[in-house]
Amino acid sequence: MAALMLQGTGSDVGKSVLVAGLCRAFANRGLVVRPFKPQNMSNNAAVTIDGGEIGRAQALQAIACRAEPHSDMNPVLLKPQADRTSQLIVHGRVRGTLGSGNFREARGALLTEVMESYDRLRATCDLVVVEGAGSPAEINLRAGDIANMGFARAANVPVVLIGDIDRGGVIASVVGTRAVIDPDDAAMIRGFLINKFRGDPALFDDGYREIERRGGWPGFGVIPWLNAAARLPSEDAVILERPADPRDGRQMIACPILPRISNFDDLDPFKLEPGVEVVMVPPGRPIPAEAAIIVLPGSKATIADLGALRAEGWDIDILAHHRRGRMIVGLCGGYQMLGRRVTDPLGIEGAAAAVEGLGLLDVETRLSPAKTLRHVTGSALGADVAGYEMHMGETRGPGTMDPFATLVDGASDGAVSHDGRVIGSYLHGLFASAELRRALLARIGVAGGGRDYAADVDTALDDIAAELAVHVDLDGLLALAGVRG
Repeated sequence: MAALMLQGTGSDVGKSVLVAGLCRAFANRGLVVRPFKPQNMSNNAAVTIDGGEIGRAQALQAIACRAEPHSDMNPVLLKPQADRTSQLIVHGRVRGTLGSGNFREARGALLTEVMESYDRLRATCDLVVVEGAGSPAEINLRAGDIANMGFARAANVPVVLIGDIDRGGVIASVVGTRAVIDPDDAAMIRGFLINKFRGDPALFDDGYREIERRGGWPGFGVIPWLNAAARLPSEDAVILERPADPRDGRQMIACPILPRISNFDDLDPFKLEPGVEVVMVPPGRPIPAEAAIIVLPGSKATIADLGALRAEGWDIDILAHHRRGRMIVGLCGGYQMLGRRVTDPLGIEGAAAAVEGLGLLDVETRLSPAKTLRHVTGSALGADVAGYEMHMGETRGPGTMDPFATLVDGASDGAVSHDGRVIGSYLHGLFASAELRRALLARIGVAGGGRDYAADVDTALDDIAAELAVHVDLDGLLALAGVRG
């Protein structure tokens, strides 16, 4: 089966978006395409059709392929948590934790399972588009590597190197990669792409040819800045440069950036609402007093992040916000924080502990090893909702007698305070529902819910694919991958 791998000269050069765009471009040509990332490190995850979890970027890439996300698309997922450890997810299931001391040895042993997923995946399609992680130039991490050249050589997949011209130094970063990596690794690289170019690409013609001459690799194109990428779900890092205040009289939805924040893409559908603006509040700043809604996001380590929240003084801001009669929404870990107590008797997140919550919902959470992973549908605030649960532990108490959502299987989700101003829910992805956004925003006097988020993401993928068709040698990439015309 045909395959192609994109690796980068560094992190955040646009690999995830380009893989998604290429997946859609090739799917639009009638090919059955699947994405693959051997190893990802992210606390943004999605539930798969087979009941596992993978990185959120790979779920988006599956959508680009017009396929259901599957755990084989991201066989190893590391989810950073407290004390320099990461939760290890293999084939979509929790396998334990890895510390910084045993990380390299443990990941090398996972190559066999990575190859099992890859072999199963490629048997189902015409083409696999693989995404690397970080950069192959990080030669200090080469031993035991399964994310970049370790996988490429094991699977014999040709590599195209991505350089980000927007950050500067792209000629040195592409050519320098060849200079520092092992010659056998360099032999796997068959070409390069220049990403995030602003202005007239002809201005880079001389630099492009110099990379070809010095690197010895052919170029497959210069890609302009893809504005449509801003309409895709957030990936691996929170953008801190957002405005501190809402513009043009918009109502503010404020979200504190917790150290172990997860699934912050839950807030992305609010990008479609002209009457509101999401402000991500970084450490060192108070939650703005003018916020109409505070959203406490998901967390990979609820107790540790609750401590960090208090250390920032954000608990004082939240309680003051509540006294002013304004809304608070907690999602997953944020829901757990809103309760009266969170206990971790088995040390799931670190040392065994029990802490007081914010006390705004009459519930208590007990963390446990069993992880809930499932897609759900139901209704909330009078609107249809769909989302997924991804959490460890159970939340119980009198507050759950006034649930946020009623699910189609007869179960309920979350809790709502008696005055209706505090909402807690385990459902990720619920704001994708235009009906729910409309119902929620009506409570702060904003008309919303006019656009379908899933349709907007799909259109953005088509827009990116169209740009790539103009600026990238797609036929050359397919030939390199081994697709027969």
